[in-house]
Amino acid sequence: MSTFQRTAVFIIALAATGFLLAACEGQKPAPPPPPQVTVSKPLVREVMEWDEYTGRLEAVDSVDVRARVSGYLQSIHFKDGQIVKEGDLLFIIDPRPYQAELDRAEAELKLAKARLSLAENDLARAKNLLSAKAISVEEADTRASDEKVAAATVQQAEAAVDAAKLNVEFTQVRAPITGLISRKYVTEGNLINGGTGGTLLTTIVSLDPIYCYFEADEQSFLKYNRLEKEGLRPDTRESGSPAYLELADETGFPHKGYVDFLDNRIDTQTGTIRGRGVFENPGDILTPGLFARIKIVGSAPYEAILLPDEAIGSDQSQKFVLVVNPENTVEYRQVELGPKINGFRVIRSGVKPEDKVIVKGLQRVAPGAVVNPVEEDLVVKNDNFLTPGFAIPKGSTGG
Repeated sequence: MSTFQRTAVFIIALAATGFLLAACEGQKPAPPPPPQVTVSKPLVREVMEWDEYTGRLEAVDSVDVRARVSGYLQSIHFKDGQIVKEGDLLFIIDPRPYQAELDRAEAELKLAKARLSLAENDLARAKNLLSAKAISVEEADTRASDEKVAAATVQQAEAAVDAAKLNVEFTQVRAPITGLISRKYVTEGNLINGGTGGTLLTTIVSLDPIYCYFEADEQSFLKYNRLEKEGLRPDTRESGSPAYLELADETGFPHKGYVDFLDNRIDTQTGTIRGRGVFENPGDILTPGLFARIKIVGSAPYEAILLPDEAIGSDQSQKFVLVVNPENTVEYRQVELGPKINGFRVIRSGVKPEDKVIVKGLQRVAPGAVVNPVEEDLVVKNDNFLTPGFAIPKGSTGG
């Protein structure tokens, strides 16, 4: 190929390249469609706040079982860890020494009664002789004094018999309450010391109902006190305030009870006040010593705006939601959060009931972006935000 031909080919190729570049510049790519997001209007419901505390379960009744008399332990009549009823026989202490004492006291009572009978006969004769002036007044007074001494001796002997009978009865140690018994702390053949400070034989705790003790801080106590004074919260000291409880492996606070006790002073060491809830325990699931979560009434009923936690974003220490305005543009709203009630979060400020809040697709958009909103209603499984079973105080319409 000649030089002229090579030059012509180069020029033609260069021109074709220019045409291709010009064609590409004329075909700009179409912009992507606005991202699709799901928006919902907040729920507006009457709610009641519930404050949660960590508590510990304790038995309503707890007894250290000790013998009232001393002696050798003869037999044990329960199995470790079983349920016992009030009056059930638990231990028997060798009753023979006390039975012997009872027999002796009864014999002395018979003797005292016989002496009293003789003294009464002597006194009757002395009265007859005195009326016949056969004996002196002094002699009659002596017979009367002897009769009184004999009567007192009988009373003393009767008291000794009663005491001996009690000691024989006390050799049988019975359950003072119904509840769950611990293990036996001593075995047969051991010498038992009775009375105050005597040998601890076992312990019994009641199970139904059961207490849950918890500590409330000073600020919460002041809040509760003001609500009760305004009639917006049941008076704990007078009528009891509703309470709910759950164990470590439970959810939803399935155990319902009430707060029946609030201490009379703030603990100066901890700045807290002790409260107590009472809960029925028919299945004996609630065991003394367990930790539990307890929630109690924390506010008067009020109308609140609620959103699911999925609609709330975090910006360092700030919480926010993204709202779609009428022009389908995303707006940033800083919000103040309240407690979580019935699966939804209370929004104290930053959102209005008519706002369309992004509940799905929050990560795909940014403030100022144009979006394609698809509106859906929020799904509520249980539309009672006041907690079932609680009667709202009359006249409490807002907080």
